[in-house]
Formats: sequence, structure tokens, C-alpha cells
Amino acid sequence: MGVRPPSGGDDEPESIEFGIAAVDARLRRTDLPFPVTEGEVAAALGDEEIAYDVHGNTVALREILEEVDRERFEDRQELLNALHPPFERYRKDRSGSVVQQVRSFLPF
Repeated sequence: MGVRPPSGGDDEPESIEFGIAAVDARLRRTDLPFPVTEGEVAAALGDEEIAYDVHGNTVALREILEEVDRERFEDRQELLNALHPPFERYRKDRSGSVVQQVRSFLPF
């Protein structure tokens, strides 16, 4: 998941990565070999704060990994697929008001 911020000038804006897109970006910067266990992911990236919404609110990856019911992942996509539901639940649980829920869909 990623959202482009509003354009404010001639410079090309960077996208805001959150959820599994942010995890994917961090995985690509590591040399973590697959297949991999949940423990190996936690040891490599568990303390990293990952944005879970477009507003930049973060959660430690270790906390999201605790919600995954799998212990082993054959490839990066399998890991990301397993992380998606916990990230979605985390985002929904933390967006209390209707206004916050509507704002989560807007790119600003």
C-alpha cells in the first residue's frame, strides 16, 4: 500500500509507504534469505517501526508478526500475504471515528 502526497511544486513527490509495502521495501534492503521463519524476520526487522496508515502512525513489525499464524514463509510474497490481514486489523482498530476512517482513504 502506498499513496502519493499532493503535489506542491515541480519536484516529483515521493510515495508514502505503509503496511506491507513498507515491509516489502525494508525486506528488499536486507539479505534475508528465503525460506525464512517468523523468528528470523523478527530478529532482522522486528524492532523497525512500520507505518500502518497514510498518516504515518507506526507499529513495531514484531507486534504485527505476533498476529501471524504461520511460522515459515517460502518466499517474500508469502510473508507479505500473511502480514496483510494483521496490518488491516491494526489499522481498523486504531481508526476510531468515522472522520478518521474517511481520512484513511484520502491521499492527504
